[in-house]
Amino acid sequence: MLQSFGCWLVTRCLSKVLVSRTVKPLSILVYHRVLSEPDPFREGVPSVSEFDWQMRLLSRFFTPLSLDDALEALASDDLPSNAVCVTFDDGYRDNLTLALPILKKYQVPATVFVATGFLDNGRMWNDTVIEAFRVCQGNTISVPSLGLVEESIMSVRERCRLAERVIREIKHQSPIQRQKKVKALEKLVGASRLPNDLMLDAEGVIALHRQGVEIGAHTVTHPILSSLELDQASVELEQSRLELESITGAPIKYFAYPNGVLGKDFQEEHRQLAKEQNFVAAVTTEWGVSDRSTDPWLLRRFTPWDKSPLKFAIRMVMNMTRRNDAY
Repeated sequence: MLQSFGCWLVTRCLSKVLVSRTVKPLSILVYHRVLSEPDPFREGVPSVSEFDWQMRLLSRFFTPLSLDDALEALASDDLPSNAVCVTFDDGYRDNLTLALPILKKYQVPATVFVATGFLDNGRMWNDTVIEAFRVCQGNTISVPSLGLVEESIMSVRERCRLAERVIREIKHQSPIQRQKKVKALEKLVGASRLPNDLMLDAEGVIALHRQGVEIGAHTVTHPILSSLELDQASVELEQSRLELESITGAPIKYFAYPNGVLGKDFQEEHRQLAKEQNFVAAVTTEWGVSDRSTDPWLLRRFTPWDKSPLKFAIRMVMNMTRRNDAY
């Protein structure tokens, strides 16, 4: 009861603040996965029960919109109060099996951005790292190519910390360099011990599309675009769009930049690529909100990671009232 009253009070304050603004903001949330239960290797990922109350909170105190409706309302200066969109990156199977039933329960629209190279039994490189540290046997691990020499893995906490370290250190390397290093870790633990059912298959993408989920492109191999030659980046954008259009039989209108920070993960020329390849809009991971003055190919998103409804609502309000600097 107190949590519910607190959320109501927070959103009432938000509405009063926004009345004074000349333009209404659009908040876009970015998720990746929803888990059946909490996982220490993925602390920022909500469980089913957490995602349920998050969507319940959005449906009760905010105005969930599809990207289509939100961008149309932005263009016509007719955005409703407390507008919010829900998006998922990468294309995990649990977007269909665990997240979709909750989204439908609360009538919350969503967009899923799919990295097509991992469809049909593929595995994201970062998941290879996480799962390798989860199943690795012994009390220590040595992978010289990853800078690991007799590192202790006696506790789950140590394994989680090392997985985070490896992901952070190789994330911005070229896809070829990154994959070579991940393969060394995969070979050490044995590929057969790693899961191959984390991602959607083509049928799963079709199922999401048929149930009203917007499908967007997220490149083929999820590279950091800044690490590629421009022609390689162009292929990543175009091929992912064409593959998804072939699967769904519908135009793919939206794109999500991998990692998503302008000036670090992608540059102005990649924004231009998204525009030239006929994406209607593209989303970043720059925190903040978008309004009618925001570049459609540089829409902002953020992740509210809080574990209680009241703190979640407060962070939503803080994000929607923050002042955004221009790109």
